[in-house]
Amino acid sequence: MIELSDVIHDLRGQLEKAMADAVGRTIAFELGDIELEVAVAVERSGQAGAKVRFWVVEMGGDASRTRTDTQHIKLTLHPRVAATGRPPEVSGRSLPRER
Repeated sequence: MIELSDVIHDLRGQLEKAMADAVGRTIAFELGDIELEVAVAVERSGQAGAKVRFWVVEMGGDASRTRTDTQHIKLTLHPRVAATGRPPEVSGRSLPRER
């Protein structure tokens, strides 16, 4: 299992890579909403001040693992470029829009 924050971190890295790889391309794709559906296990330790953690459960895996209760959650992410507040483009420069 991996933490949900790690999944989102890795997704952000993949989107940044797609943006960087697309520099100089002539076709622009504006990145819209991202829907991410995962199976999660919730963990809360009994210690004072402990935080709740969400772990993304790997599908498949070893059948000998102990049973974990999971929930399916769906996140809708609205990506924006930090510097501009606009949706990112994963293709570099865009062509002028036709009217």
